[in-house]
Amino acid sequence: MPFAALGLSIPLLRATSRYATPSPVQTDAIPRVLEGRDLLAIAPTGSGKTLAFVLPLLQRWSHTHRDQPRSLHTLILVPTRELAAQIAETLRRCAGHLPDRIKVVSAVGGSSINPQMMALRGGADFVIATPGRLLDLVERRALHLDRVETLVLDEADRLLDLGFANEWSRIVALLPAHRQNLLFSATFAPALRTLAESLLRDPARIEISPEPCETPLIQQRAIEVDTAKRTPLLVHLIKSEAWKQVLVFVGRKYTACHLADKLRRAGISAIDFHGELSQGARSQALDDFKHSRVRVLVATDLAARGIDIVKLPVVLNYELPRSTSDYLHRIGRSGRAGEPGLAVSFLTADARAHFRLIEKRHQLSIPRERIAGFEPTEAPPPPLTGGIKGHRKSKKDKLREAAARRPSPPQT
Repeated sequence: MPFAALGLSIPLLRATSRYATPSPVQTDAIPRVLEGRDLLAIAPTGSGKTLAFVLPLLQRWSHTHRDQPRSLHTLILVPTRELAAQIAETLRRCAGHLPDRIKVVSAVGGSSINPQMMALRGGADFVIATPGRLLDLVERRALHLDRVETLVLDEADRLLDLGFANEWSRIVALLPAHRQNLLFSATFAPALRTLAESLLRDPARIEISPEPCETPLIQQRAIEVDTAKRTPLLVHLIKSEAWKQVLVFVGRKYTACHLADKLRRAGISAIDFHGELSQGARSQALDDFKHSRVRVLVATDLAARGIDIVKLPVVLNYELPRSTSDYLHRIGRSGRAGEPGLAVSFLTADARAHFRLIEKRHQLSIPRERIAGFEPTEAPPPPLTGGIKGHRKSKKDKLREAAARRPSPPQT
């Protein structure tokens, strides 16, 4: 189905010219949002959720009477500054095709609140905010939520992971009772189900199947390697396979800094990206990577969601994610908008069992590789027995062992 069949206006159809056809979530969501219905959309990362609400909400905004000063039409709540910046960029780009000028304000933590308060003078049409900064602005009377027409929760599962439930009651008390509510998420955990039930009124429901259906253009590779050889192997692959741009995922801030430094010493331009950087440093790092001023971005899972890098060719898991679902979010940074991508995972001896679990959860079967000169020699750790989770024995296992050690009673 083409975009023209979804009910979008001619100016907004011009905004879709860079896309061949709408994605499944866009096909299902756009008509329902245009109708003014509440919506629950569960779709994997990289499936096009941002355009699924940006396009119809811009059309609804263009058809409404706008006051001076502007009253807030749409409030979009997001978990991270990077996602806020991406949505703001998409909004401004698409709105550039409309005859009326739109005012979009991004209100996020990690940077000075004063410029955001200045930007909100005279009101705004769309505000994209992280919950904490939103409440700060409301308390300072820089923003009023009593006339919001549409509320969007994007990456709602991540919002809950970051403690949004504690702020939600304060935010919802400030909103008008009658409004359109849109909830977008990659997963649908029990806590999110509870939030959806309290927020949405007779919602349309969309559920797009996750991997493997959604990432047919991502080639996935798994390379076995010793822990100490990962960095030399990464340097070798970047140079031998001529990777022009690589997003490397690690587990901790320290590893990101350390690995980026080692890559620079090997003559490869690299920069680290993690939550302890200032907003300015994070924005600069992403901008340098997007515009190919650096070849490698070494990132924690902060970059696993809400970051859209056009035609990103390679994602590499230097360390596997703890959560099996985060594997999809990571590799979904590549292979976007119909472009092919490559996802490589390094498998150390102690990570192989976890990767098998990732494969099982996502119905994958990825052949193991070994690269000449980097063959692993480490033996995997012995498997845990007795259904023990982690490295500590459960209470039941301890009781069984104690019972086995007791001497048998004498036979009569």
